[in-house]
Amino acid sequence: MPDSSFTAQALILAAGRGERMRPLTDTTPKPLLQVRGRPLLQWHVDALADGGFTDLLVNTAWLGEQIPAHFGATPSAISGQPLRIAYSEEGRDFGAALETAGGIVRALPHLSEVFWVVAGDVYTPGFMFSADALRRFAESDKLAHLWLVPNPLHNPSGDFGLSPEGLALNLPPSFREAQRTYTYSTIGLYRRAFFSAPFVQSVCAIPAGNPRGVKAPLAPMLRAAMDNAAVSAELYTGPWTDVGTPERLRELNATSPEAHTIETPSP
Repeated sequence: MPDSSFTAQALILAAGRGERMRPLTDTTPKPLLQVRGRPLLQWHVDALADGGFTDLLVNTAWLGEQIPAHFGATPSAISGQPLRIAYSEEGRDFGAALETAGGIVRALPHLSEVFWVVAGDVYTPGFMFSADALRRFAESDKLAHLWLVPNPLHNPSGDFGLSPEGLALNLPPSFREAQRTYTYSTIGLYRRAFFSAPFVQSVCAIPAGNPRGVKAPLAPMLRAAMDNAAVSAELYTGPWTDVGTPERLRELNATSPEAHTIETPSP
């Protein structure tokens, strides 16, 4: 973990094994796989820097030593803007990734009161990590704000609903056929208080810093917060791909950025 003086504005999740991407991920962590000339992780770092977010935390596990080696001792964005990047080394500390919620709570002492979270294995070249979005969220009474996308072919039932008032909805599977659902893009804004809220703690009580390396998913915690009207959301319709298979990676690298849009099922 970084020293106690480091506070990051964003956490990039880069610890997963990438089983579905094998054999590519046997020698390279998935966030370092190249998409159109840049590693997936670099696209997020550059976009965050463009938004003014230059103090970043990256969690690592599988082949985790390759990620700090990629950025080096003096990391910078593609624009040349200097960055400060620290690492939460779950593989070194616990032998494996801690899943999404476990990894966030492990990093929590080094994150600002309001912070971005984005998975390192999605490709979304037009997304803007804007200071205005962070400000609007910070001024709201919500604990998390999610960006949802139209359902891709590999997730036709979606994850969450979206109310006209901009609330993310926890819809039971039996309701998802009758109501429009969307897929969580893995981009969100969170308050540190989200992880200490009573309804979240009732699902998965992990102490700050996750000193024992508890593995825990994020979705059940989000659903509990949604049931308490504590999560807002908005729809993002720009280019977005969950780069979860070698086929999706090949498709991205075979098409121009302008040609690629979210692939959705036919009506």
